[in-house]
Amino acid sequence: MLVSKSDEDKKWQAECDMRTLMEAKKIESDPKRLKAAQAMAKEKMMEAAKVASED
Repeated sequence: MLVSKSDEDKKWQAECDMRTLMEAKKIESDPKRLKAAQAMAKEKMMEAAKVASED
């Protein structure tokens, strides 16, 4: 059964999302940091693909 979020939960989620977006902008504006994050994403994607392909 789904329970609707309270106004307090919605406010907390919006604040959390705002912080995430602010951090993303910082990462996007720093080429070295962006490249490192992209390399980590690729590494994690490869790890997930290995798990998904195991029988």
